[in-house]
Amino acid sequence: MRRFRTALVAALIAAAALPAGVLAADGGAIDSGDTAWMLAATALVMIMLPGLALFYGGLVRRKNVLSTIMHSFFGLAIVSVVWVLVGFSLAFGPDLNGWGLIGNLDFVGFFNVGLDPSPVYATTIPFILFAGFQLMFAAITPALITGAFAERKRFAAFVLFTVLWSVVVYSPIAHWVWATDGWLFKLGALDFAGGTVVHASSGLSALIVAILIGRRVVNGDRMEPHDVPMTVLGAGLLWFGWFGFNAGSAVAANGLAASAFIVTNTAAAAATLTWVGASYLHKRKVSVIGAACGAVAGLVAITPASGFVTAGGAILIGLTAGGLCYSATLLRERIKVDDALDVFAVHGVGGVFGAIATGVLATSAVQASYSGLIDGNAGQVVTQLIAVGATIAYAVVATFVIVKVVDLVLGIRISARDEEMGIDLAVHGEVAYQA
Repeated sequence: MRRFRTALVAALIAAAALPAGVLAADGGAIDSGDTAWMLAATALVMIMLPGLALFYGGLVRRKNVLSTIMHSFFGLAIVSVVWVLVGFSLAFGPDLNGWGLIGNLDFVGFFNVGLDPSPVYATTIPFILFAGFQLMFAAITPALITGAFAERKRFAAFVLFTVLWSVVVYSPIAHWVWATDGWLFKLGALDFAGGTVVHASSGLSALIVAILIGRRVVNGDRMEPHDVPMTVLGAGLLWFGWFGFNAGSAVAANGLAASAFIVTNTAAAAATLTWVGASYLHKRKVSVIGAACGAVAGLVAITPASGFVTAGGAILIGLTAGGLCYSATLLRERIKVDDALDVFAVHGVGGVFGAIATGVLATSAVQASYSGLIDGNAGQVVTQLIAVGATIAYAVVATFVIVKVVDLVLGIRISARDEEMGIDLAVHGEVAYQA
């Protein structure tokens, strides 16, 4: 341990002493344009956390808005520390045993994560910037799950769940799919920005949490959104931040980033149209919340495909995702699972559909090395199905175990009295609005 601390201090001192013009591992200089873009993309993904906080916060009852916002805000703080300490190393460290399941501890505490580029993951930007960009993905993924247990989960249980889920579920799946020695990466699974890693994993985990924690106590309350403008503002920030999420995954300021930017916007727009249209046909009302949810559904579905499909493919993905995810919300109501903010319907269904659609619509016209069914590569669909199946199976089982452990250690649900009072006042001692 003493040697580790000494080496860590020495590495920090050495990093601080590096000159401004850092050379890449292959002898070339870091690209300032790529670096500037990735700094901006990292900040864009970070702003998705407050965007998610507002999106979710507006959808709950007013007595629980602060607790709902706190889940996203405080979750960013939790995962930021966990990622630096161990999460990044487990996700992107060299494979532990050659099986492609988990990274080793070479990058614990961001040790060996410095200002030089990485010849594997970031050839034109500092490696530490790549790690910071990936941090924001790691932070938002467990935050998505919080919508499933809104208004009824103990804060301490949320903290422990977030730590365990980030380390036990997110980091291994990220290693499988995105690490160059991960088993799904070597299999050829395509996930440009997180359809399986982020959305399928969180959406299916959310369903498990919602089932295990049980339904909310109604007691005559109208279970309706307390602030629709807040939700729409949150959706707008998510849409804005998603450009960093998807276009930033090119890890360069280049044509691929521009293509990902355009298809991201296109799919979100198309899904907005179909969700609102489906809602109108069903309820004869033009839903504002439906427009916000439709945009998010389109953003989720295009995420895995954003570096592999054309704008035409994005329209198909968006149009399908809007109707498919809306239908999933109706199914959730029918089976009476209290996934409070429809995380499974939007992120689970949207992420799974987007991952499979990537296998169908990926084309060498976007990246020459990648093709799907439309280019005659039917095997890519099979690979995508394997990736989706493995992600779902692992996330479901691991989340079930984590929830049971958290419940055993801390108790996962607040008391009936506190739930009736509202978590804002009962747990945080504050209210969002003065009477």
